[in-house]
Amino acid sequence: MSVKENIQNIRKQLPEDVKLICVSKFHSNETILEAYNAGERLFGESRAQEVRLKYESLPKDIEWHFIGHLQKNKVKYIAPFVSLIHSVDGEDLLSEINRCAEKNNRKINVLLQVHIAQEEQKFGFFEQELYDFLEGKVFQKYPFVKICGLMGMATFTENETQIEKEFSVLNEIFRKVKNDYFCSDDDFCELSMGMSDDFPIAVLKGSTMVRIGSLIFGERG
Repeated sequence: MSVKENIQNIRKQLPEDVKLICVSKFHSNETILEAYNAGERLFGESRAQEVRLKYESLPKDIEWHFIGHLQKNKVKYIAPFVSLIHSVDGEDLLSEINRCAEKNNRKINVLLQVHIAQEEQKFGFFEQELYDFLEGKVFQKYPFVKICGLMGMATFTENETQIEKEFSVLNEIFRKVKNDYFCSDDDFCELSMGMSDDFPIAVLKGSTMVRIGSLIFGERG
């Protein structure tokens, strides 16, 4: 099927209020434009220099989401234009995003990444670590960063019961964080979870945005 047909098929499975992030990393501008011409405007990338080149050469109404592990020394490449960074996993990175945002005279929206999977190689705050970070109100020191929600990745497994449990845990953490630290902040509303293999489960568990690549563009070359 074509990119457009793939998107139409995914859209049929998504509630209207769930955002679709088209994960375009490693795909060509021509392929991205197929999705763009099908009406999509939210695209996800995981390499700072790659997305900077795409930003410079593709339509300016695209909203670029950074979804991969972000190194501090790469923030400067995306700070002028990035719409949302999904993967903030510590204060050092938050501080650098704030510094680069101030330099570019803009506020950058971010999500805090939570470690919910069994794989150790995945990044993110562990649950208690997240609460400790928020309890200290450290994030209030960074006025050029706006925390808009949480992100997490389930274990890469075919065990749907495990995936469902991990997404349920993240939803519970999101609700607690919202209630305890952001109850009066309407901008704290995003729960980014679910990818090509598990997005239907994520949607059932409260995801507000899903990150889908291979089901749209095919396997990466």
